[in-house]
Amino acid sequence: MSVGSAEVQVRPGVEADLASLTDIYNHYVRETPITFDTAVFTSEERRPWLLSHPEDGPHRLMVAVSSDSQRILGYATSSAFRAKPAYGTSVEVSVYIAPDAGGRGVGTLLYKALFEALADQDLHRAYAGIAQPNEASTRLHERFGFRYVGTYREVGRKFGRYWDVAWYEKDL
Repeated sequence: MSVGSAEVQVRPGVEADLASLTDIYNHYVRETPITFDTAVFTSEERRPWLLSHPEDGPHRLMVAVSSDSQRILGYATSSAFRAKPAYGTSVEVSVYIAPDAGGRGVGTLLYKALFEALADQDLHRAYAGIAQPNEASTRLHERFGFRYVGTYREVGRKFGRYWDVAWYEKDL
């Protein structure tokens, strides 16, 4: 698949990707309110997260890799929405793109691959929480058929201020 002028491969994430995935996530921890984590992670601290996304089942990790350099450009996940059993047919999805790879269609390729991988799973809905403001993420989710369902006002505090999170859902 081409993105901009580069060929991009999307594949399941593997343990060898852990350091790169942790670096991408830590950028968002340090620099943005997109995640409400406030302290960076080591790769070892992120290992349980990676291992909770096997190559099959409803909780997936898809990775976008530049075909020429094999550099990881971003990733998308589907994770448990809530821990209680009745939530088992719902997933929360998210996308994180390397800081220098945004705006080139990587998120679109990742979500396309993720939703294709989830198509044969026993899932009913996908949910996405988007810290506000984040127009790029809102546009991406709306392109994939997510619809706005409500906003949690001032639900998280980071960088000395409160942030809203808009919630979106999509039928699967």
